[in-house]
Amino acid sequence: MPRFHCPAPLATGAEIDLPPGAARHVQVLRLQPGDGITLFHGGQSADDPGGEFDATVLRMGRSDVRVLVGTHHAIEREAPRAVHLLAGITANERMDWLVEKATELGVASITPLVAERSVLKLKGERADKKLAHWQAVAVAACEQCGRNRVPMVHGAVDLAGWLRAHPPAPAQGARLLLSLRAGTGPLHATAAAGAVVFLSGPEGGLSATEEDLALAQGFAPVTLGPRVLRAETAPLAALAALTLA
Repeated sequence: MPRFHCPAPLATGAEIDLPPGAARHVQVLRLQPGDGITLFHGGQSADDPGGEFDATVLRMGRSDVRVLVGTHHAIEREAPRAVHLLAGITANERMDWLVEKATELGVASITPLVAERSVLKLKGERADKKLAHWQAVAVAACEQCGRNRVPMVHGAVDLAGWLRAHPPAPAQGARLLLSLRAGTGPLHATAAAGAVVFLSGPEGGLSATEEDLALAQGFAPVTLGPRVLRAETAPLAALAALTLA
């Protein structure tokens, strides 16, 4: 059954108009009155009912679609622990791919990192458009993979700014830094449990200054092995190891 993200309030028995994006998708699929779909709110707030709802198409307008919300199913498909990804912004469409696949793998949140070696530098209106685009990529990935909680894609920030806003605290869980420094231990050997913040750099990796700053703020260096993975591949490999194990 087709799945659609619907950030409007959902309740069994309610008749609602789908948001524009979902309505267009329903029309592209040529669904008709009487056809069934699945809706999920996708939020992280306490008042979000979570799970997903059956729904039935009632009316197909030229630009709007009205549905009847049916039975609620308390189904969640989240990872067993929260992994918050702090990832260097990659060039071209590679960041889109990273956001999409990280969402499928169960990432809790993504913060695009403007690192010293980042090829793509974002600010102002361009940054706002990219953020909205990446959040839409995460929504589409949730629709496809079955997640009912959409991970938040935070605004792009440099490492120093993120560290100022997030000083070390035991309640935040482990902090791991992907590093090629000599003597760094493998990710699978870490004793991290519970929530994790995982930091990885862009093409070319983090600078020595950035790594030193992260280490001074409680990040533990880890490695994924002897091979050098691409900037968009490495955080996904780590995410899979942390969420699928």
